[in-house]
Amino acid sequence: MKVSLLFASIAAAATVLVAPTQALAANPYERGPAPTNASIEASRGTYAVSQTTVARQSGFGGGTIYYPTSTADGTFGAVAISPGFTATQSSVAWLGPRLASQGFVVITINTLSTLDQPDSRGTQLLSALDYLTGTSSVRTRIDATRLGVMGHSMGGGGSLAAARTRPALQAAVPLTPWHGTKSWTTVRVPTMIIGAENDTVAPVASHSEPFYTSLSSAPDKAYLEVNNATHSAPTEGGNVTVAKYALSWIKRFIDNDTRYDQFLCPAPSGSTIQEYRATCPHA
Repeated sequence: MKVSLLFASIAAAATVLVAPTQALAANPYERGPAPTNASIEASRGTYAVSQTTVARQSGFGGGTIYYPTSTADGTFGAVAISPGFTATQSSVAWLGPRLASQGFVVITINTLSTLDQPDSRGTQLLSALDYLTGTSSVRTRIDATRLGVMGHSMGGGGSLAAARTRPALQAAVPLTPWHGTKSWTTVRVPTMIIGAENDTVAPVASHSEPFYTSLSSAPDKAYLEVNNATHSAPTEGGNVTVAKYALSWIKRFIDNDTRYDQFLCPAPSGSTIQEYRATCPHA
């Protein structure tokens, strides 16, 4: 009887020890249900979204913040998105509610001038993130250690510049990026570059591909070329390929959510993908 009681006590103690260990092992940054191909292709995720307008600031030209309405799950990672040359935030606005509804705070910005060059756009993306985490009305909803940048065309080049400037960023997603600088060896941020096969403004051979190849210091990187697509593909509010892989990348690296590895490695393929290159995400 004493032996039985001893084993029972040991078993109970083991249960007590295992439970906290399992709890600690869970990723505290996961937001939303387990993803499926259907869920990452959907125009909206599971979070209801609200939005608020930001007036012009000293560091960027204002914009719109999209954020999950509920605070029940705690704080969220945040992403700033820049438009391209001569464009306003309206060109990338479709990504705001789409990404926010998957569990992010997103700001789509206007630049100080629509003619701003890529490096200036990078500085403005960082200013927008600082505004989000420092003084915005949604700052308490954001985990300031989990931030990322995106952008289209010169805004995409700006997202590379922002990543070069601030290695503490968790993710960068340049969309058909344009930049006069071709080498980004000092970028230490996980970066996914999305190019377009028929891009004549920022041809992949002279922009996206050399950008990707040069990312020798990035801990993780990927290059996705959208099949039969033009420079404006990321501004087409329904480009599922752009949205699903950009989402998977920021989920994986801003939220550390390994549930999204399945969409990034092994390399995805299909009729909408002309080419995909990547280093598989590291643990």
